[in-house]
Amino acid sequence: MMASVPLTKTAVAQTVARLARECSLEVHVQDAVHLPASRSLLEPGKKLYVSHLPKQTWESTAAMCRAVHDAGFDPIPHVPVRLIPDAETLDRTLQNLVAAHVREVLLIAGDYAAPVGPYSAVSQVLSSGALSRHGITRVSIAGHPEGHPAVALDEIRRAEREKVLIARAAHLQVTLVTQFFFESAPFLQWVRDLRTHGVQARIVGGLAGPASLATLFRFAKRCGAGPSIRVLGARPASLLNLIGDHGPDRVLGEMAQSLDQGNTDFSGIHLFSFGGFLRTCEWLNSTARGAMS
Repeated sequence: MMASVPLTKTAVAQTVARLARECSLEVHVQDAVHLPASRSLLEPGKKLYVSHLPKQTWESTAAMCRAVHDAGFDPIPHVPVRLIPDAETLDRTLQNLVAAHVREVLLIAGDYAAPVGPYSAVSQVLSSGALSRHGITRVSIAGHPEGHPAVALDEIRRAEREKVLIARAAHLQVTLVTQFFFESAPFLQWVRDLRTHGVQARIVGGLAGPASLATLFRFAKRCGAGPSIRVLGARPASLLNLIGDHGPDRVLGEMAQSLDQGNTDFSGIHLFSFGGFLRTCEWLNSTARGAMS
C-alpha cells in the first residue's frame, strides 16, 4: 500500500468530478420517457444499467435496452438467473438482448427463494459459455462489501472470488458492482481484501443518488442494505426532517480522498436513482462540473 500523501481540497474535488463523469447509473423501464432529456445531462456512451423488476418481461428489458442505445448510451441489463427456466430461454434471451445492442450484462441470482429452472447461482451461467457464444465480452456481477442478510459472509466472499475467476477464465472483462452503501470504510476495506486475495476485476462502488431520507430508508430496508444504513439515522436532527434531497457527497468525497492517497484502487462508482432518474442525472451533471468543490 502506498503511503498517504498530503491532499488539497481542490485535488479531491477534481477526483470527485472525474468519478462523477465516469460513473454508471441505474435506470428502469418506466424511465424511457426521460431518456431524451437525459442526453443534455449525461456524457454520450454512459453506462446505464437496466433493472429487471418483478413481473417485468424479457421483451420489456430488451425494448428498454434498445431505447437506451438509441439515446446514445450503453445499455447493461440486469439478468436474474433464477428467473430463467432452461438453457433455451437463456440463449433466446441473450440473443434478443444482443440484437438490442447489448454488449454487457449484469448477472445476479435475484432475490427469489428458489430458481424456476437449472440456474440457482450466477456461476452456473458463467460456466455455461452462453455469454461468449452470443458475442458478449463484458460481464458485471454483484459485490456485497457489507455482506448479505440471507447468506453467510464466508459464502459471499467465496462466491465473489469464484465468479471473477470463472468469468476471467472465459475471457470476459469483469466488473464487480456493489449494492448501495452509506459508509465508505467497509467498501474500502472490502476492496483491499479482494486485492489481497488476488482478485483482478474492475470494482465499482454503488451509491444512492439524491433522495429524501425517508426514501433511502425505505429502499435500504427493501434491498437489504448493510450495516452502514445506521449513518442515515446517526444525526437525530436528520430524523426530524425527512424531506429534501440528500446526495452521496460525503461518502463520495471520502472515497475520492482514499483514491488520491493511494489507499485503494477501486475503478469507479455506480448511482442508484431512488429519487428519480432525471434528478440523479442532474446531480451527476452538477457534480461532474465540480459543484462539490
